[in-house]
Amino acid sequence: MKAFRSLLVALLVAAIGIAGAQWLGHESVRDIGEVIVRAGGNDYIATLPQAALALLIAGLLLWLAWLLLSAPFRSWARYRRKQGRARLIDGLQALDNGQWQRAGKLLQSAAGEEQARPIALVAAMRAAEARGDTAGAGQYLQQLGEVDAPLHALHSAERWLQQQRPQEAIDALDLPAIQPLPPRALYLRTEALAAAGRAEEAYGQLGALRQQQALPADALAALETRLALQMLNEAGDVNSLASRWEVLPKPLRATPAAIAHYARRAAALNWNDAALHCIEQALDGRWDESLIALYGELPVEKLDSRRASAQRWLQTHPSSPALLLTLSRLARGQGQWPQAEDFLHRAIAQGAGAEAWEELGEGLAANGEDALARQCLLNALRQRRGQTPQPLQRRDLRQQIQDQAVAEERDAHGFPRLPG
Repeated sequence: MKAFRSLLVALLVAAIGIAGAQWLGHESVRDIGEVIVRAGGNDYIATLPQAALALLIAGLLLWLAWLLLSAPFRSWARYRRKQGRARLIDGLQALDNGQWQRAGKLLQSAAGEEQARPIALVAAMRAAEARGDTAGAGQYLQQLGEVDAPLHALHSAERWLQQQRPQEAIDALDLPAIQPLPPRALYLRTEALAAAGRAEEAYGQLGALRQQQALPADALAALETRLALQMLNEAGDVNSLASRWEVLPKPLRATPAAIAHYARRAAALNWNDAALHCIEQALDGRWDESLIALYGELPVEKLDSRRASAQRWLQTHPSSPALLLTLSRLARGQGQWPQAEDFLHRAIAQGAGAEAWEELGEGLAANGEDALARQCLLNALRQRRGQTPQPLQRRDLRQQIQDQAVAEERDAHGFPRLPG
């Protein structure tokens, strides 16, 4: 089929050539116009179509002559490109195999080919960094800036971040010539903003990261949580804290980690009512040991109301070690050490661990019982080492049984909780 098509084309060209030659030889062609060329005392006369055809043939001959003369140079350029790409492939394979020295030589050689130069310089920089040649990596990075500005900015920002200099990374990525940023550069800028203490700006880039699919869904969710918590910690006043809290998605605001960061920052800004209310509201909806422990640790007054809330929760969570530890701290803050000590013994019996032993030791030391305080602190150390603590001599068997006894857990309506 292909040969038949070629034959038809050849016959068509021959027919057009014959018809054109007959037309050019006809006398009527002279009516179109004539071209006279005078050279060396001679006149060369031709019709206008004949002159145009002669020029076309001359142009074709010159083009063919140029092709013949430039053929060696073009063959050499193709050979160089082929060799450069081969060295690039071999260099990348050597880099992947950990052959840093060989990879560096191959990639440096591949960088001589124009099309392969940017990626070859990046890979050569990686090889230099892998073998500890910081100066060589810097030279490759500098050469990269001469051929590819976006790649140079991206890898410069990456190096600044590794050196814990986030502001320089941000400056490198904010150049107008490289906008808009590709996904990886956008992620690096987000990390640089977070490292520079500008988590609110970094949080604002999450939409673009999600749109460009710069990270897997799980990694993006983890980044969102981390930036949100940092953003709360960086709030400079209560208005800023409130606005940042409202920006967070509702599922994130319901997590114990977010509530804890919000409460700590609110307490640090002397916004005590908000700090306590968010924890109380969260615990009323869903119990969490870390939040009730934080409830007792916050440097906030209102000990009476806090203890009343804790006593109410004790009816539904009598075996919570964190709640018992919180009650002991609140009672001790109210100057009621005997009650605080009872709560601590119950907390230890329910598995509160080394933190409760330390709290008990501090309380006993403050009340002049140094020997028992030392024993409590030793027990705290034993528990941190995974060893069994020694029981206090002052607690008899009946008291130990009472410490371990747990009242029946009931729900908010007073009904017993079903197991599981």
